[in-house]
Amino acid sequence: MNKFWKNKRVLLTGHTGFKGSWLSLWLNQMGAEVYGYSLEPDTTPSLFSQLELDQKTHHSIGDICDASNLAAYVDDVKADFVFHLAAQSLVLRSYTETLSTWNTNVLGTANLLEALRTTKHPCTVVAVTTDKVYQNNEWEHAYRETDRLGGVDPYSASKAGTELVINSYRSLFAQENLPIQIASARAGNVIGGGDWCENRLVPDIARALMEKRSIETRNPGAVRPWQHVLEPLSGYMILAENLSKDAQYATAFNFGPDASDNRTVEDVIQTALKTWPGTYHTNIDKTAPHEAGLLKLTIDKARSQLAWQPKWDFDTAISKTMEWYKKVDNGTSPLEVTQDHIKTYETA
Repeated sequence: MNKFWKNKRVLLTGHTGFKGSWLSLWLNQMGAEVYGYSLEPDTTPSLFSQLELDQKTHHSIGDICDASNLAAYVDDVKADFVFHLAAQSLVLRSYTETLSTWNTNVLGTANLLEALRTTKHPCTVVAVTTDKVYQNNEWEHAYRETDRLGGVDPYSASKAGTELVINSYRSLFAQENLPIQIASARAGNVIGGGDWCENRLVPDIARALMEKRSIETRNPGAVRPWQHVLEPLSGYMILAENLSKDAQYATAFNFGPDASDNRTVEDVIQTALKTWPGTYHTNIDKTAPHEAGLLKLTIDKARSQLAWQPKWDFDTAISKTMEWYKKVDNGTSPLEVTQDHIKTYETA
């Protein structure tokens, strides 16, 4: 992978976010020329700032909802690869910022793809959506890429809409013989050091432990496909590399953990406390907005077509994540811990 990405021009939307920051640093370390287009980080602290990525990337602040500014930037960069991560990615926030969620996730994606269509520069695009794009029937069945799209909450529904936009533009690119290939990547619940968002399980755990208070959980029995952030990021890059060589990969791919690592929220907390001891309690709010109770993915397609598979199991993903927060809380440089985790993952 290091050899492939060296000197490639790579555009990341949403590079100031959690996943975008990890991917920016990883690509930078592999010798890629990273261009970032995003809003300012919306958390304090932010991983982007902690990793000093404004000094390691061609950093630009912009809104993907601003079609003209985005188009000018895309035309100027003329990237070989585009990873589209910019999104409003919080389920609970989507209930209070509903129109903003739809505008960012659906129209923002359309703005980016229209900019690429207008520029006509050859490039490979991986658009990141979510495991929540599927019509969730709350069953044990693990969702496949061919299953029906849907969504109850505004976030999930908007991401399903994003998939329709991607599919439409994929067809347009083909009809107009444009040298642009696009695939979508649907990742499970991603965890890792440096996520500081509110109303997310792992950041909530880390903040509680740092402040020496009891961890509060609102939905302990909810089952999710938990995976360390480096897992899907490796999948995105492997998908992009394959897609740049063969258009058959211009489809949707799930990236998630092994079936045995679909675990409950309570499992996450109890495993986290093995690395960083503390206490927790349950506070179920029956008036809270709807969130899925059971969600699993199958990754057979990524295994068979991309030769991609998870490298870190559930326990390793949780322990590495908590190790990051604990070390940073004890004064270790966030950059040092993040680089160490990337190196350890590459070795795996």
